[in-house]
Amino acid sequence: MTQSTELSGADLLRGRVSVAKSKARSLFSFPNPVDDYAARVVAGIVVALCAATIVLGQGWLLIPLAYGFWARVLTGPRLSPAGLFATRIAAPRLAGRFGPARLVPGPPKRFAQGIGVAFSTTALMLWFVGGLHTEALVATGLLATAAFLESAFALCLGCTAFSLLMKIGLVPEEVCAECADITKRVTERAEAAA
Repeated sequence: MTQSTELSGADLLRGRVSVAKSKARSLFSFPNPVDDYAARVVAGIVVALCAATIVLGQGWLLIPLAYGFWARVLTGPRLSPAGLFATRIAAPRLAGRFGPARLVPGPPKRFAQGIGVAFSTTALMLWFVGGLHTEALVATGLLATAAFLESAFALCLGCTAFSLLMKIGLVPEEVCAECADITKRVTERAEAAA
């Protein structure tokens, strides 16, 4: 007795739905861990775009700024020109010159990108919907300050806020087990320094 290898229409549909779900999950994911060089390069690009917006007084520059944050928070670097440049071009070259990248947990970086979404979208709406150009530039300046701290000093304000939210219990430990286990990071840094 032989088994039929024919698939019913329902089986084909289930297979296609499963493939579509898998592709969507893959697209709408965020890397974990994150290459610190790549994160800092993206932050540097954000600083440059914010500075250009402020110095030139050109509100249209808020559109690619906000798009980049939305793309990165939803898909990681996949749909972000700055993210693609940072992960595919800049970070490998920096690793070749300065040594291997330090990998950092992804969830705090995604949270930081979400804060970037809030600031950049607020600036965009203030400029185009409210006509409040000065207020939009203030929001852009605050965003530039946070991005500068990340780019120049590896000080991620969004990651710090994420850590505080974990400490007070608003973010469950299972969201970022590595973030919750500080002893592992301290040990790794001590070993790397030795």
